[in-house]
Amino acid sequence: MVPAISISALNKTFPGGRKALQEINLTIAAGEMVALIGASGSGKSTLLRHLAGLLAGDASGQSLIQVHGRTVQQGGKIATHIRQTRAGIGFVFQQFNLVDRLPVIVNVLAGTLHRVPLWRSLMRWFTSSELACGISALRRVGIEECAAQRASTLSGGQQQRAAIARALVQGAKVILADEPIASLDPESSRKVMDILASVNQEDQCTVLVSLHQVNVAIKYCARTIALHQGRVVYDGPSAALTPALLRELYGADADDILSLGDHISSLQERKPALPHLVWPAPLSGATAMARVA
Repeated sequence: MVPAISISALNKTFPGGRKALQEINLTIAAGEMVALIGASGSGKSTLLRHLAGLLAGDASGQSLIQVHGRTVQQGGKIATHIRQTRAGIGFVFQQFNLVDRLPVIVNVLAGTLHRVPLWRSLMRWFTSSELACGISALRRVGIEECAAQRASTLSGGQQQRAAIARALVQGAKVILADEPIASLDPESSRKVMDILASVNQEDQCTVLVSLHQVNVAIKYCARTIALHQGRVVYDGPSAALTPALLRELYGADADDILSLGDHISSLQERKPALPHLVWPAPLSGATAMARVA
């Protein structure tokens, strides 16, 4: 079976000679939910941006990144068909990456831009079936009632859920989440992680999520990849990441990771709510369009 994510011999050197990534070789199977951990500056965000084709690695005939068998970049050059490949990759940013002045539903329907004619996207005209998918995605992440609000009026947790809804509308088969709970309160963090787990389990969507909190990785991901100074220093069961092992892997830098408590577990334990909502079928022969203000 073709892996969801395949990375071979990836290196990244920034101006000034700083090695951000060093000899990264990873394979992630379709349907896995994997945590990416490491102290600040370890290379987590840089790796995710390379996977999305937002950054090119060092020029090398050996380096190769593929997502579901499609080449994202090779030898330090972004693939010419990257737009088509990115259509299957949802990226959830730490700072949400929403357009504040636009309604939430318009931000969510930005996930359709790879298949919507340019003139319609500029005028914000969407078919009834597209709107139905957008509302369903918002319902699935629990903020359907916010569809008409400006994105700027949402809380941080709601904005992050809107970003996940955008990836759902996009039809992404791989979701890359870059520290999605770093700036959220405990309850919002729990909701966001529960939703990512639900998408992974119910849609068989591959999820790679970077986290600072090791206990959150253990709670939600069976597998963890640990980065240190741009290198993979651990790739294995999350449950094996004891404080002793982390100190062995990171040395003094382990304090940066261990000092961050699992604020989700500070809440009363309860099973994640996994919604079982049916994705709406396109309306038969739907040609009507609605303009979202």
